Amino acid sequence: MKANMGTIDRVNRIIIAAVIATLFFMGKIPGTLGYVAVALAGVFVLTSLISFCPLYAPFGISTCKKK
Repeated sequence: MKANMGTIDRVNRIIIAAVIATLFFMGKIPGTLGYVAVALAGVFVLTSLISFCPLYAPFGISTCKKK
């Protein structure tokens, strides 16, 4: 897997995941929607850590700086 996520994209995803997790644990996102949101937050964190988004690949999107 070739990295296709830049630093800003990765940081934004981690911030969004932290906000979702905070809202869930504070009870602002209850029930099934909360569990789906936390799963999405987990995907955001995972893709940020490996710098690869599988949804970017088929469309040829890359937020990495050109080398």
